Amino acid sequence: MAMETALVTVATGVLKPVLGKLVVLLGNEYKRFKGVRKGIRSLTHELGAMEAFLTKMSEEEDPNVQDKVWMNEVRELSYDMEDAIDDFMQSIGDKDEKPDGFIDKIKSSLGKLGKMKARRRIGREIQDLKKQIIEVGDRNARYKSRETFSKTINATVDPRALAIFEHASKLVGIDEPKAEVIKLLTEEYVRSTVQQQQLQQLKIFSIVGYGGMGKTTLANQVYQELKGQYECRAFVSVSRNPDVTNILRTILSEVAKKDYGCTEGGSIQQLINKITDFLTDKRYFVVVDDIWDVDTWDIIKCAFPATTYTRRIITTTRINSVAHSCLSSFNGCIYNIRALGMVHSRQLFHRRLFKSIEDCPSYLQEISEQIMKKCHGLPLAIIAISGLLANTEKTEVLWNQVKDSIGRALERNPNVEGMMKILSLSYFDLPLYLKTCLLYLSTYLEDSTIKKKGLIRRWIAEGFIHSEGRYTAYELGERCFNELLNRGLIQPGETNDYGIVKSCRVHDTILDFIISKSIEENFVTLLGVPIPTIGNQGKVVRRLCLQGVEAGNSAVLIADLVFSHVRSLIVVRGLLEIPSLEQFRHLRVLDLMDCSELEDHHLENIVRLFQLRYLNLKGAEISKLPEQIGSLGCLEVLDLRGTSVKELPASIVNLRKLMHLLVGHDGVKFPDGIAKMQALETLKYVNASIQPLDFMCGLGQLMNLRNLQLMFDFGITNMARKEHNKAIISSMCKLGTQNIRSLIIRDESGLLDDESLCLPTLEYLSIHFLIFSEVPTWVGSLRNLQRLRLAVEGLKQDDLCSLGALPSLLVLCLDDETKSNEKLRINGEVGFRFLKIFVYCRCFKPADLIFGIGSMPKLEKLELNELHMVEANSLGFGIENLPCLTSVKCIVVRGDAGIAEAVKSAMKRAASTHPNHPSLRFS
Repeated sequence: MAMETALVTVATGVLKPVLGKLVVLLGNEYKRFKGVRKGIRSLTHELGAMEAFLTKMSEEEDPNVQDKVWMNEVRELSYDMEDAIDDFMQSIGDKDEKPDGFIDKIKSSLGKLGKMKARRRIGREIQDLKKQIIEVGDRNARYKSRETFSKTINATVDPRALAIFEHASKLVGIDEPKAEVIKLLTEEYVRSTVQQQQLQQLKIFSIVGYGGMGKTTLANQVYQELKGQYECRAFVSVSRNPDVTNILRTILSEVAKKDYGCTEGGSIQQLINKITDFLTDKRYFVVVDDIWDVDTWDIIKCAFPATTYTRRIITTTRINSVAHSCLSSFNGCIYNIRALGMVHSRQLFHRRLFKSIEDCPSYLQEISEQIMKKCHGLPLAIIAISGLLANTEKTEVLWNQVKDSIGRALERNPNVEGMMKILSLSYFDLPLYLKTCLLYLSTYLEDSTIKKKGLIRRWIAEGFIHSEGRYTAYELGERCFNELLNRGLIQPGETNDYGIVKSCRVHDTILDFIISKSIEENFVTLLGVPIPTIGNQGKVVRRLCLQGVEAGNSAVLIADLVFSHVRSLIVVRGLLEIPSLEQFRHLRVLDLMDCSELEDHHLENIVRLFQLRYLNLKGAEISKLPEQIGSLGCLEVLDLRGTSVKELPASIVNLRKLMHLLVGHDGVKFPDGIAKMQALETLKYVNASIQPLDFMCGLGQLMNLRNLQLMFDFGITNMARKEHNKAIISSMCKLGTQNIRSLIIRDESGLLDDESLCLPTLEYLSIHFLIFSEVPTWVGSLRNLQRLRLAVEGLKQDDLCSLGALPSLLVLCLDDETKSNEKLRINGEVGFRFLKIFVYCRCFKPADLIFGIGSMPKLEKLELNELHMVEANSLGFGIENLPCLTSVKCIVVRGDAGIAEAVKSAMKRAASTHPNHPSLRFS
């Protein structure tokens, strides 16, 4: 993937956009500005040379002090230039319209006077900027290029990134420590008859090791193995700057299986009381991950009561004194996690680079061993360095350069200096656009779950990524996301039913590194939490991230900072004293998600943010948008989920660049004129039952709509409703002949039961709540469909054949709502030639599904849900006839331990005889 033309980067600032805008100012549209065109032309040549030099210098890991100062000055100047040009273009408007009438002529004259002032102002500013550029150049006098460290980078992103990452991340060396921890957790200590009569003590287990050793991975593996044995369970991360109230809410939500995260939930003491009351008479298992201090643990531990039932807790920490504190009041032990031995280090290292250890060329074997020794068995280090080498040409010379670059840092201090050195190498190996995307992750809290879609949309709004050729900006953003996964710089978080990564996490060691780089480059300014790095943040703020700033404290934190050039304002966690948006005229990104202090009046000045591209109000306490929001001519993303907004203002249809609009599940009413919003690509969570007829008809005119999510919760009760239904079906069919790719429908009305849709371009279809009596005939016409979720009452063999005939189907989630004893057989004649994932849920009746010879030849993942009972001759399901199978998941209906054990035994026998030995998971 060629991304050399990426607009905004950490190294060059906004020089590329500035150059592009200067070219526009030299065009015919602005030819009347003769007085400044010569200065603009000269400035363009100067900046072009600087941009080329900055790009080359960005490849140097450690430029000298003079070069660093010069690079910083040019980068900061580029931001000021763009803001000045944007102000000028905004003030003169896009065109001069001929006035009509006396009043209009007066307005026109006043407008021309304003434009003359703007013309003189831009002339002065161009001259001033040119003067500053010359002064910077004179101070440095280093325009000519010199030799820099040469390296070969394969910047092409493998489109199969997810599959590669899954293969690379198969856990190495986990089996032995996992078995040890499980044994220590489950064995009972019976010291005397008297003790047996007393309350069973809480058994706690503390895993200790420095960053990157795999503490969280080990704890999670044990948790996944044992959680099914307990009524209540929870896995919660604490992190370095904990929000104890939120942590307790999370524990309460998970053990009670009810969401308390969005409620006030009371004080810390009230939350502890609720958790204690709930757990008192129950078996529970809790993992408290990443504890940094004793005081935090002393609060959290109060939530875990002593009961007569089995209770188990795992804690993880990198600090020995904290581990000992965890055990001070409870029965338990400390487990010091061990580094990987050379055998397992080789396995992890070579899986990232070759198909097997044997595939490593002989001329690289000795160098590989030397590099692995420097990693000291640290999994995070091995993943990072192998990710770097995976994108370096496999030659002895280049691999030796990498080995020598690590130097003696790892030998001196493997848990800090060495890890930072490896991360530094991995960072400087990245293409420029990926460096920028990675550093932007410093705006997220430690241990937070980062949603992929939101992250990519923010990248796009910042200008880091843009459409190129036949690829959309979002598609290229996904490639960047997947490449960061491949390189081990981010970790996968949530995965959907189709095996697609939907979110990521950043290891705290890597987060420390990228925060330090962000501060060094004045890329992001972080306020509100202790920053784990040494260095001064720039006074002129480019991107402002407020983390946990409480009301009343913000004035102290923002003293002496300049906000007039801020491009992003991001608020995460805690109360916020909302600053006036008038201070942020050049804002591109405004993320106020879950901002508890936000009120309607705070958004009044938002219409002045003429460069705003991304507005996230998800979960904020607002009930309406400003009436003039349609004046935000650059807005591309608007997220209103979880707000109290019930009706969109009429001007919303003037947002001609809006591409992604997400509204609340409860229903938001649209005004007339949606057909004007031709840039829309994503429209989600729309309740069609409350929309005007204009919306139903106009929806089909959105030529660029790719992703649509609709809800139907009405019945056909009158002629007016019939007209609405006819219009929405017609619109969906029109979309099917255009660009629609994804359609998610929640149909509680049965509207689609008797309808026939024509959606030839569709690649993803998911229908919820509606249960079809049979697979609709129109589904068979979806020749491009790759993913399908469907529920059928009384699934029959013919239905399977209809689905199996879909030529492009890769993923099928099928709910069989049958109450009959229909036996289903899948073999080579049924089809499913390319299916990779099959999720089958058979409610009410036992799953009677057999895979015969030739079944689903490409199937890799099988999930069988809602197993109610077991029949001796159907336990194996014929999985031995699925040649590509790699994993099986079985979800058994709770309440009958005998069924669960029988299913486990049968599946284990079948998996052991399968050539691939597929992994098994039960819940």
